[in-house]
Amino acid sequence: MKPEILQLSPILIPQIRERLESLFSVHRYYEQADKEAYLDAHGASIRGVITGGHTGISQALMARLPRLEVVAVNGVGTDAVDLAYARDRGIQVTATLGALTEDVADLAIGLLISVCRGICTGDRFVRAGHWATSPTPLAPLPLARQVSGMRVGIVGMGRVGRAVAQRAAAFGCPIAYTDLQAQDVPYTFEADLAQLARNSDALILAAAADKGEALITRDVLKALGSEGYLINIARGKLVDEPALLAALQAGEIAGAALDVFADEPRAPEALFEREDVVLQPHRASATVQTRTRMGEMVVASLVDVFAGRTPQGLVL
Repeated sequence: MKPEILQLSPILIPQIRERLESLFSVHRYYEQADKEAYLDAHGASIRGVITGGHTGISQALMARLPRLEVVAVNGVGTDAVDLAYARDRGIQVTATLGALTEDVADLAIGLLISVCRGICTGDRFVRAGHWATSPTPLAPLPLARQVSGMRVGIVGMGRVGRAVAQRAAAFGCPIAYTDLQAQDVPYTFEADLAQLARNSDALILAAAADKGEALITRDVLKALGSEGYLINIARGKLVDEPALLAALQAGEIAGAALDVFADEPRAPEALFEREDVVLQPHRASATVQTRTRMGEMVVASLVDVFAGRTPQGLVL
């Protein structure tokens, strides 16, 4: 008899869905209109859960699954999983650690280039037909900011932070960073986040969000300064969004590029019309290659747990 799995969020890769169906009895919880009734009917038989980093799983839902052995997070963030409760219950939690690193770092640099060089603004300018009707080719558009050689500060020197640093270094950017402690990397460590911001032209947020508190406050943004840019490819709640909007409106920073938000999928509407902001819908890992690797790791972790083996990507 196949182990029964409760799937809380969809997986987009067809071959991964097929593999899940071949190995497990998959219950697509996210498709159910009456979730309470569905749990009443199937909760007692569920042995594994598949969820996303943003979706996570609550203590209340885990409590409805008495046979639950493993929560497989299709992502790297576990801040939306009640880890303390899972630990107390002996429920293993896995994540697709390492699978997203390259794509997330790629997007961080892409966002930095986009906001500094006004790529999205230029795209809209051409699409609207303004280029052909301008008295001079670039007259309505402000000059952009050069990326090569920018002083880049990275908040969080984990897998993603290191990959971002490698890419930024290829642009001739001096790299500094902050973390809980100095890491074994060839970059400058700065213990004080505000000081890091003060010494940076671009601040790239790549930190974990396990504590769930805002790191980027109004004071940090003021330290970043009127010529500084904020890039966030970590978690939205790490940024005080009202403070960010206020800093943009006051000209206290030059711009921001954000892939994540505090209340997804609701991004602050006040950012929508700003040309000094680039927005993405939390899609740093959204390539076929990375989502396939992630799906394969999810499948492998479930198989390992049910076989009594230590799974890859074990968080606890």
